[in-house]
Amino acid sequence: MHPFTEKYGDARYMVVIFDWHDPLSVIIHPKRIRMQRIIAGLALGASTLVTVAPAQAAPINPVKALERQLSPGHGVRFSMSTRVVTESSAIFRVSGTLEFGKSGIIAADQSTRFHRAKGMKQSAWDEYASLTPKRELVHGGYLYGRGGDLDARLPAKKWIRYGPGHSARSPQEIDTFRVKQLQKLVADAKYVKGAYRGSITWTELRELNGEEGIDGDVGKTRIDYLLDTDSKGLVHRLVSKWTVRAGGGRPDVILTETRFTDWGTKVAIKAPPESEWIDAKDLTDTPQDTANNSIDLLGQNR
Repeated sequence: MHPFTEKYGDARYMVVIFDWHDPLSVIIHPKRIRMQRIIAGLALGASTLVTVAPAQAAPINPVKALERQLSPGHGVRFSMSTRVVTESSAIFRVSGTLEFGKSGIIAADQSTRFHRAKGMKQSAWDEYASLTPKRELVHGGYLYGRGGDLDARLPAKKWIRYGPGHSARSPQEIDTFRVKQLQKLVADAKYVKGAYRGSITWTELRELNGEEGIDGDVGKTRIDYLLDTDSKGLVHRLVSKWTVRAGGGRPDVILTETRFTDWGTKVAIKAPPESEWIDAKDLTDTPQDTANNSIDLLGQNR
């Protein structure tokens, strides 16, 4: 039963609809019974508008949407920002381009930079200021780096080469370009209005990538994530948040947001010519490999 009122002139009528398939209207007004048929007709239209609503289309599967994008010679652009939200720390930003092969990312070109957060002490900022800007290329199993603290170690060369054994990947630990990982993220999440919300542990992420899990409390730490998808089902925004407890002090909350744009853009990332790089093993003072598998405070592989 669906009661509502209609007003005609200075009179107000109570209309009661018992069944929108066969509307029977009871009009409560002592003097204007002759309006019954008119209002009953209006009630039919009103009840139909309220009751008959278009069914929502099922969301496009993000995994299938990704697989359609994995075409050699094409890729996507990204921008990422990571910060510690519980204190005034440096903000780590990365932007660049990812190149696709038939099964995922095969090459990457990215630039990194630290930004000083509001209220950050000068002494703390000094530890970060000289580390960036930095540029990194990953191609053919090697990582090429330059800029920031690397430049002082480059004897008449433009790049330091690390590897082999480096693979191009998403800038974020949650890698939505690995089909197996994306399948689990979507399957374990709750879908609401184009977004998938869920959580996963560090160990689960590593194991999905074919890597060893992480021992202790860090491995059990859960990462909350949000995957925003567009009308084609492609992830255009990825947000993750997790808590790190180091040294028994106050826990820090790490927040990372990555945006993906220009899906399908033409990409051709190439390694620098041999004349422009020196192998890290040939340096007497070898800089730290910037793409090792350790987890730092920002939760990034750097």
